[in-house]
Amino acid sequence: MASGASPQKQANAVSRRARKDQTRANLLQAALTLMGEGRSFTSLALREIAREAGVAPTAFYRHFRNTDELGLALVEEVGITLRRLLREARKMDVAPRDMLRRSVSVYQDYVKLNRLPFVFISSERSGGSRILRLAIRNEVTHFTNEMAQDFRLLGLYPNLPTASLQMVCSMIVMTMLAAATDILDLPPDQALLEAEMSENFVQQLKIILFGATHWDQDLAALSAKPGRKDEA
Repeated sequence: MASGASPQKQANAVSRRARKDQTRANLLQAALTLMGEGRSFTSLALREIAREAGVAPTAFYRHFRNTDELGLALVEEVGITLRRLLREARKMDVAPRDMLRRSVSVYQDYVKLNRLPFVFISSERSGGSRILRLAIRNEVTHFTNEMAQDFRLLGLYPNLPTASLQMVCSMIVMTMLAAATDILDLPPDQALLEAEMSENFVQQLKIILFGATHWDQDLAALSAKPGRKDEA
């Protein structure tokens, strides 16, 4: 068996990688912390992000070329984690009638536990950086496409063309993004207000899904008529 790096060298490599990953995480958290103080992302300077993270400005460039690249990393991390959580919620062994409330509960808990990332996303959706606005729109597209795929796998709205199903899912995702602001603004220890907000969120999504159900049924009835084609 060919000999590789010594155990000590392997340990050193792992340690360097761990330190590098930690520095990167510290830089991301530093930007979020500064925005949590009411700052816009575009107002943040590279040096103050590095100072907040406790590293030299030169260390910043080992991870990101500029602040926009750091912002893109933040958008990507929030998007990947949230898509995974919601996909797992849709795959849970619960009755279809409970899936919506379960997904809403997962989403609300995630927003509350990740306040600073969602402050960032909410502000930068219409913020000063075109690069970040486009990145957030791209994440919305990922959400929409994955949700549409899951609906297909679950056998939901089988008569809706793909473009129509994606439009329905886009409405759901946009409603979720709008709800994030309400979740962030909710005062602490207000169980009644939180329950009312949650119920309102569920009802908004039900209206979208109710409309999609009737649209799907109308298309099914239309396609069943002799000599008629799907006109959607």
